Amino acid sequence: MLPKTPAKGMRDFLPDEYALRQHILATIQKTYESYGFTRIETPAVENISLLTSKQGGDNEKLIFKILKRGEKLTAADSDDLCDLGLRYDLTVPLSRFYANNVGQLPSVFKAMQMDNVWRADRPQRGRFRQFMQCDIDIIGEQSNLAETELISATMQALDNLGFQNVTVRLSDRRLLNALAEKCGFSDEQKPSVFITLDKLDKIGVTGVMQEIDAIAPGKATEFVNLINRITSAPDPFGKCVEELGAYLPAEVAQNVEQILYVTNNLVQNGKVVFDVTLVRGMGYYTGAIYELSVDGLGISVGGGGRYDKMIGRMTGTDVPACGFSIGFERIAMLLAERGVKFGASRGSAVLVDKNLDAKQTVDVMKACRNARLNSNVTLLRKIKNFSFQIKQLTEQGYQTIYEYKNGTFTKLN
Repeated sequence: MLPKTPAKGMRDFLPDEYALRQHILATIQKTYESYGFTRIETPAVENISLLTSKQGGDNEKLIFKILKRGEKLTAADSDDLCDLGLRYDLTVPLSRFYANNVGQLPSVFKAMQMDNVWRADRPQRGRFRQFMQCDIDIIGEQSNLAETELISATMQALDNLGFQNVTVRLSDRRLLNALAEKCGFSDEQKPSVFITLDKLDKIGVTGVMQEIDAIAPGKATEFVNLINRITSAPDPFGKCVEELGAYLPAEVAQNVEQILYVTNNLVQNGKVVFDVTLVRGMGYYTGAIYELSVDGLGISVGGGGRYDKMIGRMTGTDVPACGFSIGFERIAMLLAERGVKFGASRGSAVLVDKNLDAKQTVDVMKACRNARLNSNVTLLRKIKNFSFQIKQLTEQGYQTIYEYKNGTFTKLN
């Protein structure tokens, strides 16, 4: 027999589940539109050279690659057989989109994307191989007006979905670089050090020290002690600026300070805090970075940052760019676990006898067509267990149920 279950990491959505997802998407889109973001769409499939351009971090290891059409499968290396792949995020395709269409876009472009992406990941709670991302990006804005708008809009969207006590953790890739320079890490060691720091919540301080000691012998203790002094201070950001001193450019410190001040004076359903341990895994970030969490889930439900160098790799000229992505699937999971349902009224149901003749069929279908000018109407044949059918239709959200018989409509509920 053929398999009846979805492929691993993929899902079917029942009508009530789909209705909730559509409600979430509509709420997010309406919020983002109120901030001036406009929706675009890019293909699910991109050239493999774009997807493997060393901009997506570890996600490039999770690409679903597509075999070339009409090629004989004789090559040993899969890269020789594949020229396309499914997108693993929406930021890399957005950069290609902007580079390709820049002449038709405004000087400051506020983009919204709400589409599926694919990663050949190990499925687990809140993590799937096909999943929806909701991104907003601002391209062409150099100042931190971009970051503050992105953070404010995202937290407003969550507020509109009923999420309180939202926390955004904020840092800056240039600050991380200053941290590494003070501890004496070479440029070659820095990427590995950042990857290790990003695993702090998974492997703990001991695990971080062991991995850093393997990368740069003798430097782990100094690095971890510096992190501890900053994170344990009453004012972590102020302590970080003090500790890094001349290693931290003044404009970087000012940038983080301004984003913290502006956003915390705007958001109403949470807070924005400085976190020196925040890394973000994507290789394309160049400035401010941030991650979002909500009560009830111990993992991030969104994140983003500034990526000023990505578009320049396609156009030859760098363009300032900044984005924020909501982890839609985790938000949907949280709302479902809280018992939130969004089953809007389906309108009316009309039940007809199974031996309805042709003339009666025309009459009832005309009546339903006229009724649909004002509301939704579904036409169904009666089943043997009539009372169960009525109960089921009521549970599905049909407010009014009629029986049509001999040219007459009789209300049943």
